[in-house]
Amino acid sequence: MATSEHKTFGKPDEVREFPKGRVEIMKIGGSTVGRAIFEPGWRWSTSVQPIAKTKSCEAPHFQYHVSGVIRVKMDDGQEFDCRAGDVSLLSPGHDAWVVGSEPAVIVDFQGMLDYAKNK
Repeated sequence: MATSEHKTFGKPDEVREFPKGRVEIMKIGGSTVGRAIFEPGWRWSTSVQPIAKTKSCEAPHFQYHVSGVIRVKMDDGQEFDCRAGDVSLLSPGHDAWVVGSEPAVIVDFQGMLDYAKNK
């Protein structure tokens, strides 16, 4: 028989904080889901890269963008904005940053298992 689960980001299993942002982690149904809150001025290469210790973000992401605007620049030079209501699928090898004065909130269904995790 299948098991049903219900959780809320109001009580995440784990919170990972870094300059100008945080990720709230929930484990549910054998999967890890993360809600990222990025404040204006957040940029992966300055806020998370010192933790990840990689040239660019190597986490794959499958995300729903709740609010704000994130600009993504792939290592191959492709660049685009993700806005509230968008869904994005990002392969490893990118940088990203908040555009504007509104915090960006993103729910990620794929890439948060080790994101900004001190090892």
